[in-house]
Amino acid sequence: QVQLVESGGGLVQAGGSLRLSCATSGYTFSTHAMGWFRQTPGKEREFVATISRIGRDTTYADSVQGRFIISRDNNKSSVYLQMNSLKPEDTAVYYCAARPGLTRVSANEYAYWGQGTQVTVSS
Repeated sequence: QVQLVESGGGLVQAGGSLRLSCATSGYTFSTHAMGWFRQTPGKEREFVATISRIGRDTTYADSVQGRFIISRDNNKSSVYLQMNSLKPEDTAVYYCAARPGLTRVSANEYAYWGQGTQVTVSS
C-alpha cells in the first residue's frame, strides 16, 4: 500500500536549521508532484512548498521563501525540506504529500499523505 513516512523533526532554537525527509513507497514516485504542508492546532493545513515530478520546478509559500528548500531524489523515492533560519512561527506538524501530475498549492488536491513530524522552534 501507499506509504509516506516523514522524519527529521525536533526541537531547535530560533535561527537554527532542520532537514525533513519523507520516504515513500507503494506508488510510482516519479509521476507524482510532491508537497510539504504544515499545521498548528486549530488552524487549517498550510502550504509550505511543492516540487514537480523531475524536480525542475519549485514553489514556496511567501512565509518560507528564501529560507526553505524543497528537493527530491527519484532514485530513492524521497522528498526533502531543508529549513534554515527557523523562526518560532515555523513551529508546526509538517506533512509530506503526493499528487499525480502537476504541482498544486492546495492541500485538497493531494492524494497521499504522511503521518507528520513535529517541528518546534524555541525563541
